[in-house]
Amino acid sequence: MESRSLVPQSQGFSLPVANMRNVFAPGDVERKLAKLPERECESLRNVYQRMLERGPERFQVKPSGVPDMGELYAQLPNFTEVLDDVKRHVALSHDCRDGLEVTPILLLGDPGIGKTHFAKKLAQLLGTGMSLVPMSSMTAGWLLSGSSSQWKGARPGKVFEALVDGQYANPVMVVDEIDKAASDAQYDPLGALYGLLEHDTAGSFTDEFAEVAIDASQVIWVTTANDARAIPDPILNRMNVFEIDPPTPEQAREIARNLYQSIRGDHDWGRHFGAEPHTDVLDALAELAPRDMRRALMTGFGNARLNRHEEILTEDLPRTSQAKSKIGFLQ
Repeated sequence: MESRSLVPQSQGFSLPVANMRNVFAPGDVERKLAKLPERECESLRNVYQRMLERGPERFQVKPSGVPDMGELYAQLPNFTEVLDDVKRHVALSHDCRDGLEVTPILLLGDPGIGKTHFAKKLAQLLGTGMSLVPMSSMTAGWLLSGSSSQWKGARPGKVFEALVDGQYANPVMVVDEIDKAASDAQYDPLGALYGLLEHDTAGSFTDEFAEVAIDASQVIWVTTANDARAIPDPILNRMNVFEIDPPTPEQAREIARNLYQSIRGDHDWGRHFGAEPHTDVLDALAELAPRDMRRALMTGFGNARLNRHEEILTEDLPRTSQAKSKIGFLQ
């Protein structure tokens, strides 16, 4: 679909918005709207009118250069391989008219090792939006592709909402726990991904509710799973698969240290605490899965203030942080 240039605005190492891209053709929407029976299909009519009011143009991220990703490598030491892949894609789109195109990513690994956190950090790095589609809690296959407007309670799917209601032509779409998608003989909840993960067919994706072609070719796909055996081979073959190992004990301590400094720096109350956590506090936090570290630290900071400590002590951490066994750390 048509795109036009916009003057880029760089801020530090962030990737600036540099293009506007049409994500749908207004003429298609106008024709659909004109064919709607009067006093019927009010929800569909509202969607078409909202599309025309907002217009088809959305921001498309364009790198001004390869960003300094050193902080991300430090925060996510067990994601080095996938970060290297992202950096390669960014380098390809640098200093040319092409937009940023990233091969769909599958992060494969144990629960709690930071797969969803990585996706959020990737969206921040690229300066684009992020939409989360939790497949484990999905009760209907239309969550991605929408449901027919003829059905009661029908609505557009997550892809349509991200592109039409969002600001970006290339948001990060996170399909979380793709291996947990429940399917039945009538509807395959992953069916929409067969076309969406292919660049060529994604350019004319049609949501079943709106029935208007949407350009989803620029979407950056990140999927997560614990077990690849539950994912159909045709979908696996459309993605770069990265097996994410649990952090080693040393990596876990570094993750905890970076998280401590990040939380401290993000809050004014952080000035009441030292710049570096105690070694024994890091040892206790390293026993946790990365996703549990933040909760433990927030509890620790709060308890330290209540106990009038100028630094977090192990006694300030929740007891569970010291009672849990290690979650498969590499020895």
